[in-house]
Amino acid sequence: MSMSGADFSGVGEDPRIFRNVCRDRILKDMLKPDKDKENKSAWKVLIMDKFTVRIIGYACKMAEITDAGVSLVEDLFKRREPMPSMDAIYFLQPLKENVIMLLSDMSGRCPLYRKAYIFFSSPIPKDLVTYIKNDMSVIPRIGALREMNLEFFAIDMQGFVTDHDMALTELYSANGHNSKNFNDTISTMAVRIATTFASLKEFPCVRYRAPKSADPSTAPKFDMVPKWLANAVWEIVSKYKSTIPEFPQKETCELLILDRPIDQIAPVIHEWIYDAMCHDLLEMDGNKYIYEVSKAGSDPEKKEALLEDQDPLWIELRHTHIADASERLYEKMNTFVSKNKAAQLSRDGGEVSTTDLQKIVQALPQYSEQVEKLTLHIEIAGKINKFIREYGLRDIGQVEQDLVFGDAGAKEVINILRSKQNMSQENKLRLLIIYAIVCPDKFEGDKGDKLMQLAKLPSDDMKVIKSLQYLVGSDAKKTGRAGGFSLKFDAQKKKNTGVRTERQDGEEGWALSRFFPLIEELIEKLSKGELPLNEYPSLSEPSSTAQGTAQSASAAKPAQNPQPMSRRSRRTPQYAKSRNSDDGQSSDSAVLRHASGDFKRLGNRIFVFMVGGATRSELRTAHKLTMKLKREIVLGSSSIDDPPQFISVNLSFKLKSLGPS
Repeated sequence: MSMSGADFSGVGEDPRIFRNVCRDRILKDMLKPDKDKENKSAWKVLIMDKFTVRIIGYACKMAEITDAGVSLVEDLFKRREPMPSMDAIYFLQPLKENVIMLLSDMSGRCPLYRKAYIFFSSPIPKDLVTYIKNDMSVIPRIGALREMNLEFFAIDMQGFVTDHDMALTELYSANGHNSKNFNDTISTMAVRIATTFASLKEFPCVRYRAPKSADPSTAPKFDMVPKWLANAVWEIVSKYKSTIPEFPQKETCELLILDRPIDQIAPVIHEWIYDAMCHDLLEMDGNKYIYEVSKAGSDPEKKEALLEDQDPLWIELRHTHIADASERLYEKMNTFVSKNKAAQLSRDGGEVSTTDLQKIVQALPQYSEQVEKLTLHIEIAGKINKFIREYGLRDIGQVEQDLVFGDAGAKEVINILRSKQNMSQENKLRLLIIYAIVCPDKFEGDKGDKLMQLAKLPSDDMKVIKSLQYLVGSDAKKTGRAGGFSLKFDAQKKKNTGVRTERQDGEEGWALSRFFPLIEELIEKLSKGELPLNEYPSLSEPSSTAQGTAQSASAAKPAQNPQPMSRRSRRTPQYAKSRNSDDGQSSDSAVLRHASGDFKRLGNRIFVFMVGGATRSELRTAHKLTMKLKREIVLGSSSIDDPPQFISVNLSFKLKSLGPS
């Protein structure tokens, strides 16, 4: 009895999906640059620096690189054996130290390789081109010298990062705007964002979050970051029209540049989606999960598992609610066991346990890979559910979401701080950050200090909250500007109406699934052509082509009474929902099954870039809205931050340097 393909739906292999485009550029344009002329049996050496090896690592599998004719992958800065009978492909950042090493390899009487095919990840400065040309012994040995314009990490089928984990420090610290590092960060980030459009041959209509102050000269310099970054990106992509063959001359897509201050709740609130909870509650190194496997008569063995796109079960579950994921896992295994006699004989009775799963693997070796995947995810889901009970996260999560939607206030916050004496310091701080964003008046004067004393939090944590208030611009909140951007934090102080409003969209969800990131509404408004130009200016006149097709526009008609952009709407929570409900929140496997057939009919892409770190809930939003809006949504960011990382690194160590001392 084999496991059906329906149970393990794989990722769509449509070449037009964002990461697949990046992968194909590496495999076809770089690793086989002269595939028609080249002897198919010829093997090549691939040489990279520390940055470009990560670019390829996110976009390709090692087996794909080998299939492209690469027999050996080498580090540019490590000592290498000469292979004069083989060609070498160099994929490097255009840095002087890299060019020096390249010339060292290929110059002189005995070069390391026969020919060098050189590909730079971004545009190479003219002085480096001259530096290469000046070495006459190298010129005849260069088979190609090209700019790949591929300098970002495709961390997801529809997501990328520019590898700026310190963006909040480098761009938002009180004195950061005066430093050379500030300008370098803006410049590098802009180049890496621009290379996504060079890779896809897309010319974006660029929009950005406008400064909150009516007078930019008096606004904090960090408030200008989205505008400055947008201008830098626009300048680069505009040049592509004359420097890249077949690059579009008119806008073909939309790019919206945002920053973390627009939504400070998303990075700290407890999310209840499988992917988010894995990275929030479990000890993970990136996408690597370390766990123990018990074996009879021996000590537990430590194993590592990668939670990534090559795991079809992960693809199916990662964007589902933890309760839904848990149910699906046990249903899959119970169905498998009930239909297989050998599996039934291997179980101890009752519900299937991880011990039963190990016995099943021994009894049915032909199904070991599938069962091991189920074992892994059942263990992960079980561990998450255990932490939910031990930490009292259901009650904490309820108060968090009630605060956001205006159903809780001081009474509920005080009650949970008093009743849950074992609440961790991190969870207390996350709750108070949300409370401070929803009800900033409750932290005026010594009120905030009293709350911190009640929570038994150190005074340094109060600096974190004050830094966040500075980051969103307290003066701009109070004075505002006509039609300008506002987070509405101070609206109706006498009654907590929350920072999000009711939204009648007919969706039903699991308990504690009401919250969603603000970018969901922004993307929907952008797709409908309803995003206010005074709050999100454009660097060019948006064309009908950039805004998508008539089909995508008709799929989402404008609301009669649009709500303010800064508010979240409410989802009515339920403890269960129909599996067949079409709420736009289905798992990736379902989305990609449709996408593989419908991708040709999708409208033009929407790119959203978040300066200061995006969240996994925001990445999920890109997947969710792709089929709902009939347009591929690609989320880019300086980094992907999980709540513990955002609290311990971005807040505790970085944001304390923000604002006045």
